[in-house]
Amino acid sequence: MIHTTPNQTDIDQIKLESNRFSNLPKEIGKVIVGQNHIIALIINAILCKGHILLEGVPGVAKTTMIKAIASTLGLSFNRIQFTPDLLPSDLIGTLIFNPKTHDFETKKGPIFANLILADEINRAPAKVQAALLEAMQEQQVTIGSQTYKLDEPFLVFATQNPIEQEGTYRLPEAQLDRFLFKIHVDYPTIFEEREIVLRSSAGYTLSQVLGKTDIIESQKLAQSVYVDEKIINYIVAIIFATRKPMDYFLHELVSYIQYGISPRGTLALYNAAKVHAFLAGRHYVTPDDVKAICIPALRHRLHLTYEAEANNLTEDHIIKKIISTIPTP
Repeated sequence: MIHTTPNQTDIDQIKLESNRFSNLPKEIGKVIVGQNHIIALIINAILCKGHILLEGVPGVAKTTMIKAIASTLGLSFNRIQFTPDLLPSDLIGTLIFNPKTHDFETKKGPIFANLILADEINRAPAKVQAALLEAMQEQQVTIGSQTYKLDEPFLVFATQNPIEQEGTYRLPEAQLDRFLFKIHVDYPTIFEEREIVLRSSAGYTLSQVLGKTDIIESQKLAQSVYVDEKIINYIVAIIFATRKPMDYFLHELVSYIQYGISPRGTLALYNAAKVHAFLAGRHYVTPDDVKAICIPALRHRLHLTYEAEANNLTEDHIIKKIISTIPTP
């Protein structure tokens, strides 16, 4: 792949379009207090055509946030509550026999929307996860013998509760790897909590800031952001440090990493860094763009040993150690 610097027209267009996206957090802020960092990551994922796994305790406005984003972007939205008795047909649809025509007709499921909220995704069994995986990876579903393309943009925002594990299934590694980001949604600060209480009785109507066409055009425009070879080498070094820490003088990490990050993680970091630069109004990527999205882009792709768990080390700790050790270009 040849990396060329964007022409002046593209540079001007990047500045113009990124400014339009800067209005989104303000509009979403009418119903969501704080969480600006999470909103920025969600916008990044949308422009990367990436799916998100949101992890947080119940009641921290995960669903409300996704609904608000869908509304401000003019995207069709469906919420699917994942349960142990959920069937693939409940997700993608099924064939129904019509006695009048003596033929089977397709009844499409809730997966046919731009933005899907897969609530408590880890409660659904393997067959449902497999059906969702096809939709996430191929942007299509198969009902009977017929394959149907999903609308663009198509995004899955999944949630899971980190506390209550009874009746849950561990997400397959292949599916975890399909999520661009894994985002931890924390409690609001004391000042934000107070603001939530004050706003609770007020009603707000959200306005649509951008549309589907704007999103698709910006997705293409973000791909034109320039990435210098030194930045590419920096991204690759971070990934390889998770596979061969000894080569990067990270000997203490050898016993903590079970296996490192796949090339899909490299591409996720690369593309998310480009979008981070785009949203900042720049036509080129800096090391700070890479560092800003490194943890949410990689934490769910890194698999640690029991020794790391025994020492209370998380994926975030390991990634931070790698970033602080790899020389910044």
